[in-house]
Amino acid sequence: QVQVVESGGGLVQAGGSLRLSCAASGSIFNILAMGWYRQAPGKQRELVATINNSGRTNYGNSVKGRFTISRDNAENTMSLQMNSLKPEDTAVYYCNVNDRGMGYWGEGTLVTVSS
Repeated sequence: QVQVVESGGGLVQAGGSLRLSCAASGSIFNILAMGWYRQAPGKQRELVATINNSGRTNYGNSVKGRFTISRDNAENTMSLQMNSLKPEDTAVYYCNVNDRGMGYWGEGTLVTVSS
């Protein structure tokens, strides 16, 4: 079993920045990819960004140019640097870890952007 823990959420004003972190631990075999997803109240969970073990990244259209995902393969950790935050970025942010093709989710961390 793989445990996933997110941290770094909080309240920030529009235009500000936050950095989220994710750590995977437990019976890790081979993490193929890690990613961030978010879910706003009343909306479906959506892709924020993913990064594979080669460093290839993919971003959701709404965050391109503002968010940057990074990963430390040796430590099984991942970060999301969020700049120029907007009120519409308010959501619970979830970390997903793909280990041997199986997906594991953290419990999420709340990001609130005030206008």
